[in-house]
Amino acid sequence: MSNEQLMSVFEDFRIRRVYDEETETWYFSVVDIIAALIEQRDYQTARKYWNKLKERLRKEGSQSVTDCHQLKLAAADGKKYATDVADPQTLLRLIQSVPSPKAEPIKLWLARVGYERIQDMNDPARSLDRAREYWQQHGRSEKWIQQRMMGQETRNKLTDYWKDHEIRDEEEYAILTNIIHKEWSGVSVREHKNIKGLKTQNLRDHMTEAELIFTALAELSTRQIAESIDATGMPENAQAGKKGGRIARRARLELEGKTGRTVVTGENFLPPGKTGKQMTQSLPDRDKNDTPTDPNRRR
Repeated sequence: MSNEQLMSVFEDFRIRRVYDEETETWYFSVVDIIAALIEQRDYQTARKYWNKLKERLRKEGSQSVTDCHQLKLAAADGKKYATDVADPQTLLRLIQSVPSPKAEPIKLWLARVGYERIQDMNDPARSLDRAREYWQQHGRSEKWIQQRMMGQETRNKLTDYWKDHEIRDEEEYAILTNIIHKEWSGVSVREHKNIKGLKTQNLRDHMTEAELIFTALAELSTRQIAESIDATGMPENAQAGKKGGRIARRARLELEGKTGRTVVTGENFLPPGKTGKQMTQSLPDRDKNDTPTDPNRRR
């Protein structure tokens, strides 16, 4: 199956989805749809509800369960697990089995998502406009939005390079991304999310302007280093990632030395009362030899 995996949002519920380009069909995570229907943000509760519903529908001989498939989708821990997915037609039948005031709004949302995909294929700029509108609605400044979009373009160029140089598996993309991130920031992607108090949210959507800039610098440097040596496969691209991340790391340390403030922070855009932990001390991997002005920094 030739597909792209994306995340969409229905009333702040994040819905995992996959687009199959061969059949031109969206497949949505059933348990994510169930969570939105029953307005339950706890994934385990929504999964248990779906398991019971699935069992009842099987006993009733419903075709809806048979029409569900399993695909590997990314979970909150970053790993991929086999997950029940269904196309919009199957989901419309499943929705009828769940008593919920959200049933009709979700039906309309499913129809709109399919229509937006057709529009995006004809005019890719529409998806960018929609992303900008989403960020504006969630309180991001124009300056932040501009930096976020520039960073995404930098990211896309890097992943395009990886795709053309024998990086195929999604797990390899995640490993390389984490290498770069830890090199520049001193913490892994997971640790960075924990600092910000994030769970399933996209880390970059909750970065400060400085965090976005240093992430982009690390990924830009990585790509240009990789291009200069024609890095191919995991080992060579991992080395390029370390070198690119270190360039951004040195810049980060220089800035922190001048301002006395850490770049990696617990700042986020979560609703009030769900704030992350502010990072007020030195980054966890910094030692006495790792200072902004030390040219012989130990690695």
